[in-house]
Amino acid sequence: QVQLVESGGGLVQAGGSLRLSCAASGRISAINVMGWYRQAPGKQRELVAVITTGGGRTNYADSVKGRFTISRDNAKNTVYLQMSTLKPEDTAVYYCNYKAPRAGNVGYDIWGQGTQVTVSS
Repeated sequence: QVQLVESGGGLVQAGGSLRLSCAASGRISAINVMGWYRQAPGKQRELVAVITTGGGRTNYADSVKGRFTISRDNAKNTVYLQMSTLKPEDTAVYYCNYKAPRAGNVGYDIWGQGTQVTVSS
């Protein structure tokens, strides 16, 4: 099983920056996709950014393109989300996610506990 532990959330003023980290432990698949999702009060959870194992492919929500950067350090099994030019509408609980195939079964889809990001205006 894989466990995810997020860190780096907090309170920041609009225009500021934060970096989230997500450390994975356990039986990490050589092929996986890790990423960040967020959920604001009263809204559905939405994709923020994802990155493939080798880091060669990334995907971002339109709302964060040009402001957020996702990266990963496979040696540390850690994925990062650098958030810049934060806006009040970025306020949400941010969740780390791990997806990996599993032979003969439904793939792994694992979530972290979430970290709160609050952007004040």
